[in-house]
Amino acid sequence: MIYLVEDDDSIRELVIYTLHSTGMEAQGFAVPSAFWTAMAEQEPDLVLLDIMLPEEDGLEVLKKIRSNTATKHLPVIMLTAKGTEYDQVIGLDCGADDYVTKPFGMMALMARIKAVLRRSEKADGEKILQFGDLQVNPKRHLISAGGTQISLTLKEFELLCLLLENQGVVFTRDQLLNRIWGYSFDGESRTVDVHVRHLRQKLGNCGAYIETVRGIGYRLGDGSV
Repeated sequence: MIYLVEDDDSIRELVIYTLHSTGMEAQGFAVPSAFWTAMAEQEPDLVLLDIMLPEEDGLEVLKKIRSNTATKHLPVIMLTAKGTEYDQVIGLDCGADDYVTKPFGMMALMARIKAVLRRSEKADGEKILQFGDLQVNPKRHLISAGGTQISLTLKEFELLCLLLENQGVVFTRDQLLNRIWGYSFDGESRTVDVHVRHLRQKLGNCGAYIETVRGIGYRLGDGSV
């Protein structure tokens, strides 16, 4: 099930129609209050969320989703007419998994939805990824940094797992965008920088394991601690 929170009737109806026509269950809401009522009854697989909304803006809705233990890992794609890099970074800073600006093509939107769903539904084996004082259980979505359990957004988690699985390997920003987001992100390397900064902050002392390779990108250590 996909929930769409969009106050523009024409956009909401078109997106819901397209989702239904591609075999996806979807429900649209014109106001956040209706969305929250539905959330109390059934949690969706993904949320499409406009920023400019009546009652409360989409960023506030996103913050509430991320602050709730039950929904903090719920995939969220922001839909908005705001297209500046600043607005995109703000949305990503708040925990959005992706960001689509209006006007957008339906096929492009479907591709992004499928990419996010594919990533969130990926079944990892029961394995432990470890580097120094950092431990991750991909299947159970458990992260321990220096003995402290921490919480990450879906993209932060995927980025960390990729780096842990390829310790010492240097990834360019473009490679990380393609590997984590599943498609070209129009060269917006700022997206990777934002997520790496958040990872470092949340990991505390373990954040130093994520190294910046000047002029290239990032890696997790050099194979030693």
